[in-house]
Amino acid sequence: MSFRLIDQASDQSRDARLVHVLTPATAKDRLAAATPLVQGAAAASGFKAEADQSLLVPGADGAIATAWLVTGERAAAEPEWGLAALADSLPEGVWRLADADPAAATAQALGWALGTYAYSRYRPAKGKGSAQLVWPEGADKALVLGLAGGTCRARDLITTPAADMGPGDLASAARSLAEVYGAEVSVVIGDQLLAENFPAVHAVGRASARPPCLIDLSWGDAAHPKVTLVGKGVCFDSGGYDIKPSAGMKLMKKDMGGAATVLGLAEAVMATGLKVRLRVLVPAVENLIDGNAFKPMDVLRTRKGLTVEVGNTDAEGRLILCDALTEAVSEEPALLIDCATLTGAARIALGPDLPVMFTRHDDLAQRLAEHGMAAGDPLWRLPLWAPYRKMLDTRIADLSSTGDSPFAGAITAALFLAEFVPSQQRWVHIDMMAWFQKSRPGRPEGGEPQALRALWRLIQEHEAA
Repeated sequence: MSFRLIDQASDQSRDARLVHVLTPATAKDRLAAATPLVQGAAAASGFKAEADQSLLVPGADGAIATAWLVTGERAAAEPEWGLAALADSLPEGVWRLADADPAAATAQALGWALGTYAYSRYRPAKGKGSAQLVWPEGADKALVLGLAGGTCRARDLITTPAADMGPGDLASAARSLAEVYGAEVSVVIGDQLLAENFPAVHAVGRASARPPCLIDLSWGDAAHPKVTLVGKGVCFDSGGYDIKPSAGMKLMKKDMGGAATVLGLAEAVMATGLKVRLRVLVPAVENLIDGNAFKPMDVLRTRKGLTVEVGNTDAEGRLILCDALTEAVSEEPALLIDCATLTGAARIALGPDLPVMFTRHDDLAQRLAEHGMAAGDPLWRLPLWAPYRKMLDTRIADLSSTGDSPFAGAITAALFLAEFVPSQQRWVHIDMMAWFQKSRPGRPEGGEPQALRALWRLIQEHEAA
């Protein structure tokens, strides 16, 4: 994908019109000194040189000659989103940043690239511009294309309805990704999950006519540090016998957002050639109701050998993740990350736009928080509060999947997963919404691989020296 970014040496770039990125103060000074034609255009468009506004500036002949983009106070931390807005608003033609800031060039190019995205599987995208931008001087092209490509791939996967994005479709998406980057993929399907000892994945997904599977992608030099990603791939969640109300079920096509996020993150890692040995594990299921569906208070065996009493069939994500995490830790990776749309409690605590992270390792939490702020992709830590582990105690199994307490749901879910990850393992668990409820520049309403850019930076720190 080109994302409407064109090479500086191309013939098209020579006649590019300029985009001036201004502060409110400099924009007001320019407007005060501008010609009556420019001032008239500003008045007609409601332009007041305020933060996050843009103006198409006419030349002497009245035709659009340049554009002004006024940045807000967040521009230093989030330089990308202003360019994202321009990707739609600039008229057709080729544009170039005037007085480009090399330090911000990569973020600006990424913002532009993300601003060109639209979901168009079922109908042509409406309202998307056709303007092109010359690559800003100093932008890291591989990084921009990798992050934008991974983000847009994940957006497409999450936004696609469940009828066209079942477990097998998710496996096909992983195979397509592997073909592009020379990765290897194996898929364990249906009853083979029992033979290969993934019993919890099988139990959750067996009620669907589309069989569950475990997707396993690997890439990179085996001598490089091992980084393993695990993503929750519940392609549709009815809640099972603990069925969701219709309002709660409406967006459950996005319950594979964790899987889409790790596949998009994998693309970014592979496209940028990070020196890691990457592995991606995606348990992919549909949580439906049928005569053979698992039931409340069933006791399931897991890959680790622990027995789990099912507290609620609508808490299925942790059940499929526990088998995948057990497989992941068998290789003792240098870094293990899992991503999941796991709990409503996390959304209640931090809202839809701020994913929750859990880890036993303070340094990982600090670095990931810093990366999130630097990338405009923030996360917030909640504690793996060990005393709450007793909430998962049950009389007839090793642990309950949910316990009976209505409190600390995001924490107890993370503590459940922690039972399958050794204490010495460097591990981060991300509990995310994976969906934007309203559109903003570069971040349209719909599926979103939250924390992808922050996690890429964390993985970069684990590259081979």
